Parts: sequence; structure tokens; C-alpha cells
Amino acid sequence: MGGDLYILDLDDMQQSAVDLGDPTRLVFDYVRRIGDLLDVMPAGPLRVLHVGGAAMTLPRYVAATRPRSAQIVLEPATEVVERVRAEAPLPPRSGIKVRPVDGETGILAVRDGSQDVVVLDAFAGGRVPESLTSAGFVEQVGRVLAPDGMFVANLVDRPPYPRVRAFVAAVRALGDVAVGAEPATLKGRRPGNLVVASGEVPAGAFGEPSPLEYRVFRGRAVADAFGGGKAAT
Repeated sequence: MGGDLYILDLDDMQQSAVDLGDPTRLVFDYVRRIGDLLDVMPAGPLRVLHVGGAAMTLPRYVAATRPRSAQIVLEPATEVVERVRAEAPLPPRSGIKVRPVDGETGILAVRDGSQDVVVLDAFAGGRVPESLTSAGFVEQVGRVLAPDGMFVANLVDRPPYPRVRAFVAAVRALGDVAVGAEPATLKGRRPGNLVVASGEVPAGAFGEPSPLEYRVFRGRAVADAFGGGKAAT
């Protein structure tokens, strides 16, 4: 940790970065892109279900930018939660409730149509568990989302994007699909983060960066670049 910046290292990688003095500062690029998606949701408090918590970067961001939001975090790694609470406590009256349970189990207790946004940003052993990208889990997400809700997922993949293709095939049932990625990830130089939004994806998703800074695929472009997959069961 340097200054007010708190870095959580897990599985030999930087899992989360939180500016304790300014929770609206999102350090990692893919987290900033998810923040852009949340920013274009309708004004006012949001009901958000986070599958995966780590240092609670995005829950803190929502609490700061949309006061009175009701947020649930499903995080099974209790030792991580205890460490974060000790080293980087959540602000008082944040509206963030952390449940020590995995995403597959925890989502079963969430009411139908009760969430404006579901965010999937969970890692085990440095990768997103396959069970959380399966058709069955996506079906549960569809159950808990409000009719105009949005599902946002952070996946790590590289060309030819087998995981993203399978995931896109699964989330098409929720409605619109948009995919965002850094140019280096698309060129296959290294595995990278791809953010997939589905459901009622607002206009202006991912902000409006230069094409040199970020690539956004919507509509037919999603099928052209990430189509042909089969949803995992």
C-alpha cells in the first residue's frame, strides 16, 4: 500500500486496488470500464449484486457515486474478507452487505427481479470459475435481475476467445450484448480482461474512449468477433 492506495495481492497477482481517500478513483482499466457501465445506468441508487468481492473496489465506488444503494457481495474467501476489513475497512453506513458464500450458492437466496445490476468479478486460482460462466448460472442471473437490469462480467481470455465465445452464447438469452477489450488483448499479445455486458445495456456503455484506447463491440459486431460459441453447461 502506498499513500491511500490499497493493493490486495492474491494468487500471485494484483487482485484489487482501492484508493481509500477517493473510492471513485478506479485504478485498473477493466474496473474503470465497469464503472463506466454503472455510470450510464439510470440516475439514483442502484441495487447491485456482486459475485466476488476481494477488496470491494466496485461496491465502494457505487456507495460513493450513488448513495443509498443497496449492495450484496458474495465472497466465499472469509480470510480475505477479514483481512480487508482489518486493513481497509468499509465506510460506515455504506449499504454493502457481505455474505460469506460462493456465487452459485449465494445467488439462490436472492429474490426474483430484485437487482438492477449483477457484477461477476470472481477469481479462483487466477481465473474465473467455469461454474460462474455456465448457462445454469446465467439463468439464475436472469432470474434475479429486474426487467431493465444488466449483467456485467469480467473474463480473462485470449484469441480465439473460447471462454468469451461460450459466455456470449449463454448471455444472449438476457438481451443485448456488448463486449469491451483493450487493443493488446485483441491482438493476442497476452491474456487480458474482456468485459461482457448483457441484458438492458445502456447507450454509451464503456464511456466514449478513442478507438485506440479501447474497443467496444455491439450488435452484429459481437457475433462477428465472438460468435460461434456454445454455452457451457
